[in-house]
Amino acid sequence: MCKIDVQTRILARNDDTASHNRIHFLERGIFTVNVMGSPGSGKTAVLEATARAFDRRAIAALAGDLATDNDAARLQRAGIRSRAITTGQACHLDAELVHHELHHLDLSGVDYLFIENVGNLVCPAVYDLGQSANVVALSVTEGEDKPLKYPTMFAKADLVLITKIDLLPYLGTDLDAIQDALARVMPNPQVVLLSAREGYGIDSWLAWLTKSRDEIFSAAEVMA
Repeated sequence: MCKIDVQTRILARNDDTASHNRIHFLERGIFTVNVMGSPGSGKTAVLEATARAFDRRAIAALAGDLATDNDAARLQRAGIRSRAITTGQACHLDAELVHHELHHLDLSGVDYLFIENVGNLVCPAVYDLGQSANVVALSVTEGEDKPLKYPTMFAKADLVLITKIDLLPYLGTDLDAIQDALARVMPNPQVVLLSAREGYGIDSWLAWLTKSRDEIFSAAEVMA
């Protein structure tokens, strides 16, 4: 019981900070995406491809990992304003870590902030960061049953990017089985098939980003 109470208090504090972050983003017109997925699912590659196709000046990123700034360095080379968040032993980012890094990242003129979470299909789903949307990268190399094994992650996703589809001809992966598994755990499945290497699906991904951002800020204007 004590352990449950401590966890409840930790999440409550996190949610308070997440609300602060969310207000900060909304006031500045920034659509913030929590990008989650397994290690090697293609999260960084998707953001690199996004930078190639989008207006680079409108994008910023925070890249989370247990150690190294490798992903942040890759994003910087792609033209994205980015900073690394190293968590040590923590398997996820939290709202306070994001809040701290916001003081060191220039967000002037930014329309989209991508928070690349630590590679993990468990913990990141539980912690609100103040994001506008949750996006999960699911590689075809991970097999068909990941949504069924980790239902909380996929149930909380606003969009799933099925990545590395250029590898399908070399794998025995059943794409229909992946989509069926997603439909079983997601209340309203939204899926984009994507290859960061070949650029397939990037237009659909960018269209989803644009539409989602417009919807949020149009609603904010109505409520104002």
